[in-house]
Amino acid sequence: MNPIAPDAAALARATSLGRRVIEIEAAAVAALADRLGPDFERAIALILQRKGRVIVSGIGKSGHIARKLAATLASTGTPAYFVHAAEAAHGDLGMITAEDVVIALSNSGASEELLMIVPQVKRRGATLIAMTGRPDSPLAREADVHLDAAVAEEACPLNLAPTASTTAALALGDALAVALLDARGFGAEDFARSHPGGSLGRRLLTHVRDVMRPPERVPQLSEHAALTETLLAMTQGGMGMAAIIAADGTPLGIFTDGDLRRALERGIDVRQAGLNEVITRNPRSISPDALAVEAAEMMERLRISQLLVVNSAGKLAGALTTHDLMQARVI
Repeated sequence: MNPIAPDAAALARATSLGRRVIEIEAAAVAALADRLGPDFERAIALILQRKGRVIVSGIGKSGHIARKLAATLASTGTPAYFVHAAEAAHGDLGMITAEDVVIALSNSGASEELLMIVPQVKRRGATLIAMTGRPDSPLAREADVHLDAAVAEEACPLNLAPTASTTAALALGDALAVALLDARGFGAEDFARSHPGGSLGRRLLTHVRDVMRPPERVPQLSEHAALTETLLAMTQGGMGMAAIIAADGTPLGIFTDGDLRRALERGIDVRQAGLNEVITRNPRSISPDALAVEAAEMMERLRISQLLVVNSAGKLAGALTTHDLMQARVI
């Protein structure tokens, strides 16, 4: 390919064409909404009623969209996987059972690779859902349900390259996946369980007990302790705080770096002062069973950097800092 040095007019044309592509594809997607009806509902019902998995297949650009649809279904509560249409004819058909639903994507509805495996899909007793741009195509006619993904035109100036048609198929696949998600009652926590390595998984599956420091690592003192003793314990604890605990293990207060700064601003003599003169009483706390994101929200809202963790018996169960939440990648 020879390099091109475009002039201002060529770049302006490129921008105009880019806008036109987006407009055509947006119109293609918008047109799908009016076509969703009984066939879409039948497709949802068929998938929900089957005990097996959803196998999504396609070839070429439709194959790329099919692979994405399978991934979206699998991550939103509908077990699914992608089977390449060409590979299916060479042994991968063995993955399909009578309890499965096969979704075949082809804009023309005449892809030889897909039509070749249709008889075998039917013979196995699996249900076939076709997503094509031609309701009168061979694939659409053989399907148990046909989803119409037709577009008025491709966004390609030559009206050849799959552009608007693949965008429409992508959107229709997303509509199918989201409708199934809702029908199954699939929630945010379910989504997090299938995405444990992502940020949502960390946010929804991490509890305070998973990130807090246990009580033996939290500096604990009596309210009658000297302030100098408290400062030494805080330095050794490395949390910028100390928990003030009653004899029965109930938290009475907290003393933090911020409390120390405020005490110094008031002119308190650190060497002579008692801890009971400077602590924050009735401190904020959280349960170890709460989500770590709840602790993060509370600390951000109250503008505090340390938080005591108190169990159902009212005893100190631990403590955490914003640094602990950052290390756990909750914030």
